[in-house]
Amino acid sequence: MKKKPDFGELSSNDFNVGDIVQWSTWNSAEAKWLTKYGVVADIKNEIRGNRLVSVSKVIPLTGNNEEIEFFTMSLRLVSPLPEVDDQNEKE
Repeated sequence: MKKKPDFGELSSNDFNVGDIVQWSTWNSAEAKWLTKYGVVADIKNEIRGNRLVSVSKVIPLTGNNEEIEFFTMSLRLVSPLPEVDDQNEKE
């Protein structure tokens, strides 16, 4: 039997720790969606509701800097962490 990817795992391949991401929250007082930003701190697969899903921990850029857990598919990539060239660091 061929193993299928875990729920949300394909989306989690688009993210790395250190990437800046965004998500939306509903503000009922203003009756509109607010966009929030944060930095990915951790990405892992966890069992939720009897199935394995991809969960990301994000540190918001505003607020009290407490990690928030998100279903990885609910996040949108804003700015990927740039790749570091090890050769340039040694010189």
